[in-house]
This record gives sequence, structure tokens and C-alpha cells, in this order.
Amino acid sequence: MICLTTARDYGSELDLLTKDMNELKQLVSQLISARSPQKLLKTDDLNEQSANAAVENELGAIFYSGQYHGGNGFRWAPRQQDVAQLLDLNSDKVAKILAALGNKQRLDILTAVMRQPLTGSEIVEQLNMGTTGQLYHHTKALLGADLLMQEERGGKYSLPPHRSLPFLLLLAASSDLLDTTDYMELTEVRNDAESYLGAGRDYDPHHLLWSVVENTLLEHQAGYSTEVTIIVQDDKSITVADNGRGIPTQAFPHSTKTPVQAVLTGIGHFNASASILAPGGLKGIDMPVVNALSEKLSVEVRRDGKVFRQDFKHGIPQSELMIIGVTKETGTTLTFTPDQHVFGARFDKTILTNQIAELRKNYPNLKIELLD
Repeated sequence: MICLTTARDYGSELDLLTKDMNELKQLVSQLISARSPQKLLKTDDLNEQSANAAVENELGAIFYSGQYHGGNGFRWAPRQQDVAQLLDLNSDKVAKILAALGNKQRLDILTAVMRQPLTGSEIVEQLNMGTTGQLYHHTKALLGADLLMQEERGGKYSLPPHRSLPFLLLLAASSDLLDTTDYMELTEVRNDAESYLGAGRDYDPHHLLWSVVENTLLEHQAGYSTEVTIIVQDDKSITVADNGRGIPTQAFPHSTKTPVQAVLTGIGHFNASASILAPGGLKGIDMPVVNALSEKLSVEVRRDGKVFRQDFKHGIPQSELMIIGVTKETGTTLTFTPDQHVFGARFDKTILTNQIAELRKNYPNLKIELLD
């Protein structure tokens, strides 16, 4: 048998391989250039670019991806955006987006159809709109903004699939910012102190104290508190301690906020505290108002065999509700310092003595002690 072999031209093969590698390098280079175009820069441009890059590096980047499993399922592939670029978004357009979603009825419409597609009449009935006129006004805006879709004229409304995940993520972000609404309201209290304390400049800090004491009186009337101690401190603060049940400490379902924080920060909602109306005041002074008008406030709760504590500054929590000890007692101790920028006067022992004597007459079964 005769075998014929052909000699390989290794030089030609290497030349061809080199050519292929050069073409591959060129394609990769083009791809990189398309994603981050480069240009010749002057020295000043390089310095400016370096400064901008330093700022962007300092701010960092945000990485995100997500997938919503549902009727309007949608997936975001992993992506990255520089924080500096996000902060440079067109604020006018961003404000319009937030304004479109910030309307309560529009938000209610979107959350309703997110649960299940609904007809116009079903939305009106479910949201108690009364008339279809309101619905038409809002759905027209939402349809035009591509935040709502309708099967056909007169058909059911639903959220466009590609809007479902961004909408849910916006709600998720909002849930982490819900407490800021309380803090804004607390700030408004400070800016509108006259409505709570009456006209004039020499506001009376005793009104804050009586509001705190009033809550102890309610606990006594409910059959739980038999003792209350008021302590005037050297640092212009004052303490009110009782032996009632203690404010509940267990967080609300689906929330990290505790009743302690809600009672002390919730202006006008979830507010079980009593209120005192100052002479000339238009609004009642309750526990959140006391908190807002205090330089600092600390609450200790004795309940369920534990001692809990949380600190506030101008109404804003400075700590979580912490366990700081154990006890067999129950009750609440609240110490606060009236804001010296609002209240010029200090607590007056004569005023306190006279008021406490009156309280002892009205509540003979409640032991009230004043310590200085």
C-alpha cells in the first residue's frame, strides 16, 4: 500500500491565524468604543474628566435587577447606573413622574388594577369615586403616560407589563420612606408652634407637661395606674413616670414601627394620646407635639419583664426601641427638655405645686408626687 502525504504550509497557516486574531481585536475594540466613546482630550479636558471621575467614584454606582412573577410578569436583566448620572436626571421630568403617581386617586387606581384587571365601573365602585367623571379624568392621564392600558374601549384596565416591576419597586422604596412623612409633619409643628401654644413669644412649657400627665390620668381612669411621679431636673428637663401598663412595644404587622414610636411621632393618625388645648391655641397639644417641641425626649417602657428605651431629637428617632434591662414592674417614664428656642421660661415649682394640688383633689386614688 502506498500512502501519499501533502506537506503543510505552517507559515501560511500562521499568517491566516494572525489575520483572524487582528480582526477579532478590531471587533472587540469597536464594541468597547461603541459603549464608551473616546476622543482626544486636551490637558484641561483631562483634568476636568479626572475630577468628574473622582466625584462619580466617590458617589459610586447602583446595581439592580429584578423579576416580577404575575399576570403582568416582567424581568429586568442585571444593570448598573452611576449614582452621579441618576442625580443628574432631568428634574422636571422626574417631578412629573412622581406627581403623576403622587395623586392619591391615581395611585389607588394603579394599585387596584395591579391586584386584578378591572372595568371602569368596578374601579368607581371599589374606590368609592361616586361618578365616572373623576375616573375618566385620571385614567386619561394615566393612559397617556403609558402607566395604564385598556383591553378595548369599555374593557378592563390593567398595568402595562413593562411598567409592573418599576411600579412595585417604587412602592417598595416608598415603604422604606414612609416614616419621613411623620418627620415632615413634626417639622411643621415646630414651624407653626403658635397654632399649638397660642399667640405671643413667651410660650409656656407647662402645657407640654400637662399633656404628658393627661395620658397618665387616662391610664389611671382605665384602672391601671395608681402612682405618678414628676421630677424637675437640673438640666431644664422634666420627667413623668407612672406604674401603668406601659406603651405596647410589639411592632405592627408588616411594619418595623412600634406603637411606642407611632404614639410619639404620628401627627393626626394612630394617636391614642390625650391632648391639651393651650389658651389661644388652635390645635391640641398631644404626645407627638410634645416630642416635636422638645430638644430631646427619652421614653422608657417597663413591660413584659423588660425595660425598653428610645431617644428622640425634635421628634426624630435617634435610636431604635432598645432593650436595656429586665424588671418585674410595668409603666412608662418619659423625660423631655422643651426647646429653648421656643420656650423662654423654665418650669416653675409654684405652678407645678398648685396644679398638682388640684389634680390630687380630682383624683384622690392616684398618688402624685413632685420631686425637685
